[in-house]
Amino acid sequence: MHVRFIRGAVRSAVVAAAVTSALAWAPAATAQPSEPTPSASSAPAQTPTPNAGSIAITNKDAAGDVLPGATFVLLDSTGQEAGRGQTDAQGNLTFPDLTPGVYRLKETASGSALHEVAANQDVIVTPGEATRLTISNPFKAAKILFQAKDDKTGKLLPGSTVNIGSGDKTLLVLTTGPTGTASGELPVTSRKADFWVKQIKAPVGYDLYKPAKTATAGPGALVTVTVTNAKTATTPKPDPSEKPSDKPTASPSGVAQPAPANSATPSTDFSPVPAAAATEKATPKDLAGSLAHTGTDATPWILGSGGLLVATGSGALIAARRRRTAETEQDNDGEIS
Repeated sequence: MHVRFIRGAVRSAVVAAAVTSALAWAPAATAQPSEPTPSASSAPAQTPTPNAGSIAITNKDAAGDVLPGATFVLLDSTGQEAGRGQTDAQGNLTFPDLTPGVYRLKETASGSALHEVAANQDVIVTPGEATRLTISNPFKAAKILFQAKDDKTGKLLPGSTVNIGSGDKTLLVLTTGPTGTASGELPVTSRKADFWVKQIKAPVGYDLYKPAKTATAGPGALVTVTVTNAKTATTPKPDPSEKPSDKPTASPSGVAQPAPANSATPSTDFSPVPAAAATEKATPKDLAGSLAHTGTDATPWILGSGGLLVATGSGALIAARRRRTAETEQDNDGEIS
């Protein structure tokens, strides 16, 4: 009886020890997770940089509207990437926990089809402070296609120059080439920009197009501007076959031509005038104290002198004829006797 009691006690002790051992190991088995956790080496704990600074960006366009979705990359002084991100709906982006120093900020995408990326810039991060920046993205330039045409035929004309601008500023100068066209980029500062076109040089053989034309362009848009020119009016040249005649024009028949002025035709029928009388008529009554005479006043003197010479010559001719006649008669009387 006593032996049976001892065996029962031993069996109970063994069962109790087994149960206790099972209970002791059960918590360790259930504490194991279904998936292994990352080790410390794969995900090191980040410790805050002492006196760290930050960069806070607000991104806008030239008109002052915020630009969400713009992508920026931050490089440290060694050229290593120190951060990357996109602007939120308010155009904001922050790079926190930066070691003080100089960084290079680059915009890789504007997030808009109407805007260009901003230029790269250097940013200084100071200990314990946030450096705030406003980044402005320019609008894409409008593309201008300029052409000059004949106003009648529509033919494209080379050598036409125009100024294109806004307000009182000239923004672009274009000259059509051999094809009669020219192209360029016009900077714009809003989503809809108005500009003017003024021709300053016309194609050869054409008049200048004087009115100023206006047009509207948006960022990145293609706009075609056309100027028409009229040909310069020319005076017809004379026909080389029509040469002027050197022959004088014949006077109308039956019309008497006037005699030249101051012409005197001496008459063969006249009477000799005594020299004394001619001299008396030709001499002015009073020459003393008179003023200088003009050519008109000398005309009577010239006519009088001419008449005197004619009269003298005629008298000498008559005397010679009479003398010759008398000699002939004497010769005849001598022969008769």
